[in-house]
Amino acid sequence: MFIADFHIHSKYSRATSKNMEVPALAKWAKMKGVSLLGTGDFTHHLWLEELKRLLQPCEGKGVYTYEGVHFILSAEVANIFSEHGKGYRVHTMILAPTFKVVEEINKCLASHGNIASDGRPILGLSCKRMAEEILKISPDIMIIPAHIWTPWFSLFGSESGFNKIEECFDKYTDKITALETGLSSDPAMNWRLSALDRFSLVSNSDAHSPSKIGREANVFGMEEIDYFAIKEVLQKKDKERFLYTVEFFPEEGKYHFDGHRNCGLRLHPSETKKYNGICPKCKRKITKGVVYRVDELADRAEGFVPPNAIPFKSLVPFDEIIAEAKGIQKTSKQVEKEYAALVQNGKTEFDILLHMNEAELRSYLPPRIAEGVLRVRNKQLEIAAGYDGEYGIIKIFNETELAKTAQSKQMTLF
Repeated sequence: MFIADFHIHSKYSRATSKNMEVPALAKWAKMKGVSLLGTGDFTHHLWLEELKRLLQPCEGKGVYTYEGVHFILSAEVANIFSEHGKGYRVHTMILAPTFKVVEEINKCLASHGNIASDGRPILGLSCKRMAEEILKISPDIMIIPAHIWTPWFSLFGSESGFNKIEECFDKYTDKITALETGLSSDPAMNWRLSALDRFSLVSNSDAHSPSKIGREANVFGMEEIDYFAIKEVLQKKDKERFLYTVEFFPEEGKYHFDGHRNCGLRLHPSETKKYNGICPKCKRKITKGVVYRVDELADRAEGFVPPNAIPFKSLVPFDEIIAEAKGIQKTSKQVEKEYAALVQNGKTEFDILLHMNEAELRSYLPPRIAEGVLRVRNKQLEIAAGYDGEYGIIKIFNETELAKTAQSKQMTLF
């Protein structure tokens, strides 16, 4: 069994950490328990040179290694184009098995945009045309529409996308390897669309800093890490080898509910409809989130589970659990120190969040942190859903418990 996160970015993408370098990525992948990590950004010439210099090929497997961590060559591009008098903005993941194939992909894409400008380049190229051109290079290339429900840049985005995948990829739809659900949706939401039943649904971190690796991921029941086997599993939606995905609680994602960030307005879709899509405070257009968009396109009721569905498990990242258990910000040095102390000696974050039983958790972790992990597993949470670019807020402990934590911290100062 291994855990894979196919979608991250390098230090050459905008708004990313300067620590998004191969050594740091490998270090954090080990702490998280991620065995296979996407390289991200192979379209960027400087990052590609670093990858070639540092990664060692696993001959015939289509993957590479660095200090015990496997890497798969991946990139994300922004397809911005017009068709039939309408503009579209769709982000698409591309995976490839060799540097030779990557070089040919880059030559192709360079004629449609400045791929040296950013790790996630903007291309004046439709998704259909891109699929046509790059699949001529190699049939082994994987094309995966990214975070398919994000309002502004995705396949089904309320502000930028299509109503059907066939409208986007036309005759190349059957070449799409999988769909990425994104942080603001989970598989259960996608199961409401019968048109998506044939696709594997993958989940990835889209990490912009090393600590975010694995916040969403894919768990495979396979002995070997092999690009070609993974491609086959995703194409066949093989439940024997694709075991489950690891998910954010989708309410924590930045675009789960509707709203208007500038006005601090968070809305359920029913409220958005009541206001006719117009912010009652500033009278501007409300950004419709993922729940609203899924409702628009769904042909099934909530709770429907297709017979061939790949299961999923919803988690809260371990640093967030530690922070709330201690009543401090997750960016605190104290959280970083506690995390490092607990994720060591062969214990990874996913070991703690997924695999330890209750007795093991209570013997290994401080009591409050162990209780936090168990509450997350049991979905004993209070969540204020994310909206219009604002992450949602998850509360594991109630106000009384948090007040006691604060009081206890205050007492230690005297």
